[in-house]
Amino acid sequence: MLKANQNYLKLQGSYLFSTIAKKVAAYKEANPDKQVISLGIGDVTRPLTGTILKAIHDAADEMGKAETFRGYAPDLGYAFLREAIAEKEYRSRGIEIHEDEIFVSDGAKSDSGNIQEIFSGECRIAVCDPVYPVYVDSNVMAGRTGVYDAASERWSNVIYMPCTAGNGFIPELPDEVPDIIYICSPNNPTGTAMSRQDLARWVDYANEHGSVIIFDAAYEAYISEEGIAHSVYECEGARNCAIEIRSFSKNAGFTGVRLGYTVVPKDLKDADGVVLNSLWARRHGTKFNGAPYIQQRAGEAVYSPGGLAETRALVAYYMENAKTIMDGLKDAGYTLYGGVNAPYIWLKVPDGMKSWDFFDYLLTNASVVGTPGSGFGPSGEGYFRLTAFGTHENTAEAVRRIKELKG
Repeated sequence: MLKANQNYLKLQGSYLFSTIAKKVAAYKEANPDKQVISLGIGDVTRPLTGTILKAIHDAADEMGKAETFRGYAPDLGYAFLREAIAEKEYRSRGIEIHEDEIFVSDGAKSDSGNIQEIFSGECRIAVCDPVYPVYVDSNVMAGRTGVYDAASERWSNVIYMPCTAGNGFIPELPDEVPDIIYICSPNNPTGTAMSRQDLARWVDYANEHGSVIIFDAAYEAYISEEGIAHSVYECEGARNCAIEIRSFSKNAGFTGVRLGYTVVPKDLKDADGVVLNSLWARRHGTKFNGAPYIQQRAGEAVYSPGGLAETRALVAYYMENAKTIMDGLKDAGYTLYGGVNAPYIWLKVPDGMKSWDFFDYLLTNASVVGTPGSGFGPSGEGYFRLTAFGTHENTAEAVRRIKELKG
């Protein structure tokens, strides 16, 4: 008799951003005269830049000619893109990463959810709390998380590492040793970033205990301060214990284009000496037909002189929005974190309110959308995520409306 995968039935409620979308749709239907401004989902709003567009058009023209048409991409991705990544992202920083350790994909979200497949079902995971929901949900789907306790909002077999104002939103080394450690820096949702020194402690911990760090560096391009790690491989010994996931979505505006990559060093092995690079290569080749040629040429263009300049300008545009939010809401008396090395602002909700209460309050009274912190985990309760990915005009207007509520 056919039965559904029972692990999927353990998932709690709807995916966070699906729930938000439904609430916003209902509000818009009931209030067609109101202009809703979203500072919620982390989607970019600026159009693709000239250098990227030219690369896309040129690649499309190639695909229209018999002599330059291309079908399935190579499993790892085209050499021209992997070489550009290895040179511009790693060798330029003195980091040893080879082209055959880079796996091009359709984005960091897919890789974040799929990377757990190469590990045993008995492996125990550790996550920062609050956390990007994909890390936990994908492990629930794999049957790795145990039983959910509704009272504590925690899974019995997950090690939660609270990230609070008390520890600067930086996770502390857990007493219980995990097999897989998820770290996102700069962090989504808190907007805080881990220093190179703090990250090195995690690398030492992982090597000491035989753990693997899955390092999500999707927001690396937004780092502005010295001493913040752009890559886990800046830390000595990371090639033996870390996988790194990156994206073109937020730095180059590829949310609608879809392109990312994962780095799995050949030095990384399990307790039996199995090379994890070969397992991810097997998984990649079996379940993924490769990112399209057109997208990969666009990714290559990101590393051209024009692409690099335009990408820096995009990042600067969004970080101006972050400053507008930080300055404006601090002036209104709110307590905020992040917004310096990341396009996310972590706002402490007013006393007496819960995260979803504040969501409803802003939507109903200001027609502004954010993301309730509780949707990211138990330690997110009492906080609210705002993003800097809007236009300058909409961001300033949203801040004005929120400040007006305070007045």
